[in-house]
Amino acid sequence: MPHLATGRLCCLLAGTTLLLSACVESPTRDAQPAVAAPAASTPAAPAAAPQVKAQVAPAPAISFSAWRGQFRIKALRAGIPAELFDRAFNGIAPDMSVVRADYSQPEFTRPVWEYIEGATSPIRLRKGQALLAEHAGTLAAIEQRYGVDRETLVAIWGMESSFGQFMGEQSVIRSLATLAYEGRRPQWAEDQLLAALQILHSGDIQPGSMRGSWAGAMGQTQFIPTTYLTHAVDFDGDGRRDIWNSSADALASAAHYLQASGWQFGQPWGMEVALPSGFDYALADSEIRKTYAQWYEYGVKGQPGNLDPQQTGYLLLPAGYRGPAFLVFRNFNAILKYNNSSSYALAVGLLGQRFGGGGQILADWPRSDRPLSRSERIELQEGLATQGYNPGPADGIIGANTRKAIRAYQQSLGLPADGYPTPALLQRLR
Repeated sequence: MPHLATGRLCCLLAGTTLLLSACVESPTRDAQPAVAAPAASTPAAPAAAPQVKAQVAPAPAISFSAWRGQFRIKALRAGIPAELFDRAFNGIAPDMSVVRADYSQPEFTRPVWEYIEGATSPIRLRKGQALLAEHAGTLAAIEQRYGVDRETLVAIWGMESSFGQFMGEQSVIRSLATLAYEGRRPQWAEDQLLAALQILHSGDIQPGSMRGSWAGAMGQTQFIPTTYLTHAVDFDGDGRRDIWNSSADALASAAHYLQASGWQFGQPWGMEVALPSGFDYALADSEIRKTYAQWYEYGVKGQPGNLDPQQTGYLLLPAGYRGPAFLVFRNFNAILKYNNSSSYALAVGLLGQRFGGGGQILADWPRSDRPLSRSERIELQEGLATQGYNPGPADGIIGANTRKAIRAYQQSLGLPADGYPTPALLQRLR
């Protein structure tokens, strides 16, 4: 689901682990990339239902009817016909399941290796290879127009909606109206709702057919409405941009988005690399970027293939220094703009390679590691703050500030400074 810039609603990356709630074989996310919110792709459902902590949604200050009246004025001022607005909102009332989903905080996390293994499952691999052959002509035309590799597009297709099989069954208007009325990000939801009405006004889809995820992600590529308006295309030439029913439109729209995000045709997204003994793991930081030749001088070795020697990349250690290491480049960043999760971008890159027989990870994952729960991540952040390391707000999300604080704390202990949160590190803080 492409979410512009920030990401998904259901598939949030917390540090190097993925929130378990976003890991089901149907789409769902939580960032806001080019696509939409919750449609993340997680290939295999967890064995047990995740434990979720739900916040209590504050009571809205006005009734839904009053809110709708105020929003109707805004929509009409923006050029939405009154008849269309009234038709789209006919029978619309708040959906409490959307409110619950918006305020739920999954407690447990799924290890990155389980997420990637699910994303690149044999079933998904075989289905993707079959679709690459079936749609070869269309994909070749999309490649020629937008300069995005077909394998990557089919990988995103598989991750976002299991190749169009799981696009969400909820009314996009109802979901976004609910989020605008009593969600955590009302202005964001209002912007998306107005964009959804503009899509209806264009005639691309009818209100009853505009279905998607609880957070408003739509179609085979799970675009949010604002991304749809800027990047959806009519590739099959039928006069409508139909990412729900036309795989050609959906794939070309994803390609258009990646092209705008800086995709470079024929260039690798990244590569697995081997790190030398004694390597300074503090260099594995997205802010530290070097060419492959410069990384090679540090003892970092991979298979650069046709990599542009002028491209810079950074080191990614998705499971810390004891797991696989990757050098990632500009195309990886383009995938991140689609879904701001490094686990997602890594899964897309590897799945695309698997379609052609590559993408096998050589290094072992630290499978004995247990991901920290959300409450433990919050405790870790609070402990780092108490020690004076400034990890940012204690929100349970392991972002750049928290990783920087972890590295500083690890360095103070003489540990490999990979910025990776572990139960052992939390125990030391206790």
